[in-house]
Amino acid sequence: MIGSDAYNYINVLNKAAQASWARNELIANNLANVDTPDYKRRDLDFQSVLADALTQTGTKNLDKKVRQLQDSALIGKVYTEYSQLSYRFDGNNVDVDTENAFLADNQLKYYTYLNSINQEFSRIKMVLNT
Repeated sequence: MIGSDAYNYINVLNKAAQASWARNELIANNLANVDTPDYKRRDLDFQSVLADALTQTGTKNLDKKVRQLQDSALIGKVYTEYSQLSYRFDGNNVDVDTENAFLADNQLKYYTYLNSINQEFSRIKMVLNT
């Protein structure tokens, strides 16, 4: 992490990219265990953690909200989805088509975060070069 207020957006985007990467690993694990009896799908929730952190800052200005975010508070929550339900007789609740859709969506988010981080560094580089 870069310890300056100028890099707060980059730090938040970095945390989002890390959470997206971790979610990608969970989804891949779900797909790998599609035939494991009694396996329950796991997922990671980062968006609600970020939304809660932004609403707890108590200010209406987004710049001030991002400046007040604590990096340690931005950790996604891993949860087991519908642990009491299953789609199949073997107790597994992983659906391959749904997981593939989640995987595609998550990969788009991950590359969007990386692109946003690159754009922020490009802006900083442009300012420093002028």
